[in-house]
Amino acid sequence: MSLLSRALPALRLYCIGLAVALHQLLRHLRPGGAPAPVFPTQNGNVAIVTGGAKGIGYHTVKHLARLGMHVILVEFLHCDLASMKSIRQFVQQFRAKNCPLHVLVNNAGVMLVPERKTEDGFEEHFGLNYLGHFLLTNLLLETLKQSGTCSRNARVITVSSATHYVGRLHLNDLQSRCSYSPHGAYAQSKLALVLFTYRLQHLMTADGSHVTANVVDPGVVNTELYKNVCWATKVVKWMTAWLVFKTPEEGASTSIYAAVSPELEGVGGIYLYNEQRTKSTDVSYDEDLQRRLWTESCKMTRISDVGSRDL
Repeated sequence: MSLLSRALPALRLYCIGLAVALHQLLRHLRPGGAPAPVFPTQNGNVAIVTGGAKGIGYHTVKHLARLGMHVILVEFLHCDLASMKSIRQFVQQFRAKNCPLHVLVNNAGVMLVPERKTEDGFEEHFGLNYLGHFLLTNLLLETLKQSGTCSRNARVITVSSATHYVGRLHLNDLQSRCSYSPHGAYAQSKLALVLFTYRLQHLMTADGSHVTANVVDPGVVNTELYKNVCWATKVVKWMTAWLVFKTPEEGASTSIYAAVSPELEGVGGIYLYNEQRTKSTDVSYDEDLQRRLWTESCKMTRISDVGSRDL
């Protein structure tokens, strides 16, 4: 693997990160600003949030709970998203409670970890960030369908990031075996989450189910995800985070909006940034690529391909 091919994914990722950070700085410096939205109470509705013990996930949980939602954290009802066995056990435990599920927030993730594999042998970014949430969502889909109604759809919210704009999906090498780059692997996992969301919404619409699926971009947020960046980036972050980074609470705002906003009732298949509909990268709208990734993901997680009938 050449030096240039190693450097390009990192260069792309840092360029998109810088662009988002500058946008946030300009937004921060703009006088006034929109007032914080007021959302309706959730009357005991049930939500599952992955990665809800810290960072963006913690503030998502905190706000949903304040609205009266019963929130289940996968950390407390144990679920290791890097283990297919653990995910299946978690779903079995949840089903045993015989409770509905109105909101699923796929929030957990890792970033720029060194090359290593999950328990099932998947590259960690792809295995945890994407495949773990793919399997979790599919195993909970029947409960979501049963919980959604024509007047109040169940919702699946998946957290991606602006790095998906520079992601490259290598269907012949999803595990990055040929040329591993932590930057490229992370960006690929975030692109996969966008493709997955759009495909899921297509299947729910075709099935007539009262479930919507949307993807959110929290922006550049000051969380522990940056612990694996190089020392120079850590220094820059330490010097500038107070000005250009969002706080975890600010980063959670779009996830919360997607989970409970009446404006999104019955609306799915969209990419949200700063509570606004935004265009994702062009390749994410490629329906054939969405379908092929879904089919391959079903094989990897050993579940039936519910979308195969519309090929």
